[in-house]
Amino acid sequence: MARYHTPLSFKTIEEILNLESEFSSLRETVKNYEIVDKFEIIFPELKLIAKAAKIEKQILFLKVENSVWKSELNFRKNLVVDKVNKYFNEQVIKTIKFI
Repeated sequence: MARYHTPLSFKTIEEILNLESEFSSLRETVKNYEIVDKFEIIFPELKLIAKAAKIEKQILFLKVENSVWKSELNFRKNLVVDKVNKYFNEQVIKTIKFI
């Protein structure tokens, strides 16, 4: 016998991607790309100095223009982490490493 579905029994793709546990690694990857992509929006003043390269295990890797800026940003590491986390309203990064 054929099985009929009511409109309420269907889930949207967004619901499936956001709620199903099988897609947790995909959600994390998308969030990491979003952080890297929005880094210049969060820090427009650092556009010429530093560029977000990647995120692994809540560590933001920044590519910095020179060692002087690397040292300066290292002193302000906690401010950068706090500003990124505040932008996303959750703890998305714990620390920063420079490359």
